[in-house]
Amino acid sequence: MLPSDAAATSQLSRRRFLEFLGRGTLAAVGLSALPLLEACQRVPLAAPKPPRLFDPLAPAIEDRLRLVEGLNYREVLRWEQPLREGLQVGMHNDYLAFFPLPGTADEGLLWVNHEYITPALLHRFGPAPKTRAQFDRERSEVGGSVVHVRKTAQGWQPVPGSERHQRVTATTPLPFAWDVPIVGARQAIGTLGNCAGGVTPWGTVLTCEENYDLFWGERQSDGSRRSSLYGWENFENLPPEHYGWVVEIDPATAQGKKLVALGRCAHECATVHPLPDGRCVVYTGDDKENEFIYKFVSDQPNDLSRGTLYVANTETGTWLPLVWADQPDLKARFKDQTEVLINLREAGRILGATPQHRPEDIEIDPRTGHVFVSCTMNKSKADYTGHILRIDELGDYTSPSFRVERFLSGGPDTGFACPDNIAFDPRGGFWFTSDIAGYDIGTANFAPFGNNGLFYVPTEGPQAGEVLQVASAPNDAEFTGPLFLDGGRTLLLSVQHPGEESKAPEALTSHWPDGGTSYPRSCVVAISGPLLDTLAAV
Repeated sequence: MLPSDAAATSQLSRRRFLEFLGRGTLAAVGLSALPLLEACQRVPLAAPKPPRLFDPLAPAIEDRLRLVEGLNYREVLRWEQPLREGLQVGMHNDYLAFFPLPGTADEGLLWVNHEYITPALLHRFGPAPKTRAQFDRERSEVGGSVVHVRKTAQGWQPVPGSERHQRVTATTPLPFAWDVPIVGARQAIGTLGNCAGGVTPWGTVLTCEENYDLFWGERQSDGSRRSSLYGWENFENLPPEHYGWVVEIDPATAQGKKLVALGRCAHECATVHPLPDGRCVVYTGDDKENEFIYKFVSDQPNDLSRGTLYVANTETGTWLPLVWADQPDLKARFKDQTEVLINLREAGRILGATPQHRPEDIEIDPRTGHVFVSCTMNKSKADYTGHILRIDELGDYTSPSFRVERFLSGGPDTGFACPDNIAFDPRGGFWFTSDIAGYDIGTANFAPFGNNGLFYVPTEGPQAGEVLQVASAPNDAEFTGPLFLDGGRTLLLSVQHPGEESKAPEALTSHWPDGGTSYPRSCVVAISGPLLDTLAAV
């Protein structure tokens, strides 16, 4: 019996997906352990088929953390959890990074981003207008946490009262790693909007200031200032230009600096690739509709304070250098390189960069070296479900040229919408999360997808190339910061902003994780179980 058109299309898309991953032929990856999809299709019909890994979740809107059979979760951290005297976990945890202590893999420092606030939940719906005390509380909730964690019989947990627990907030002084002042100052007061990030080879974390305009507004082209959503400028007059940077933090000391050389925009991530000579390449995206993808190449080993920043033209496959001294069009608009970096979006447009559909996370396949970019959505272009791009540098990672293809698109056929964070497990398995806005979940364009999810794409076996939903988030929440520990047998995951669409204390949209009538809380959870054991061991 001939396969249906739908089945044939599905099989073609799975094959195409593996080809895009660079794992469709043995020659592409040099690994005989990865069977060809084509070879699987030549197996006689009588041969037994390998068992399916698991049956994925069906989309649903339920106020709980749902997992496929064979997985369970434990809570590691939650919003407002005390760490030591005078120190507690901030709101809306996002990106996660782990730094093992010397001599052990079962104890270390967990970095946790705290992206933004939901004032109604933070202040328990009152009072209004905002008070100075509320403003001060809000500034303490963002930035990041350094949490001393240890693996115990109960799983990964904070070490009670450890002096290694530290916080970086919107009041922490952070110098600019630059040779001239930024709007009259050598340092900024605090970091905020901390979304995703990256880790350097020398053991520091890069935390990215994304939607900084929520906090301090933004400077208009005529020099006037657009007000912020949170109204912080009503309490202190800090320049918007001091925010929107990639920030490098040493988790051992909680000391850091703002990396001006990487430019200013709504940075979602900063993914680092070391070069053989000790220098680094950093990929980052500007998470806003019709903004750009960037690449930074450092000048010196173990130092991201100087280098060349490029913006992508994906129509020509060209990295355009954002170098004031070499670009007449930039010289005509800006007085120096500092102005170029402060006004990065405008500089990119002047050079002809290609607008993207909200470029969010960027990750590098550890097996093939391909660069993957999640583009969440773009309502201005009627793209409600987003896609993932694959970039192949034409040469090494410093190459001025690349090839780009769209290799996986969201939609009802693939079962997901709005791809966000990407992660590769230790075996090279492909994972990603989704980011449908809370106010969009269940509405017309997003009805087929239910709550946000965590997805896994096998690269071999009978389900190779299928997009399989592994987890479903509570109401209004999204999963962020996927981080594999224990050789892939534990997955740390942030459950961010459950219940953020709540309009009143008697009308909370989520009560996760405690249930009942409790207030919702962002948490970090550890997912484990026989299924992850199997995936790690295959």
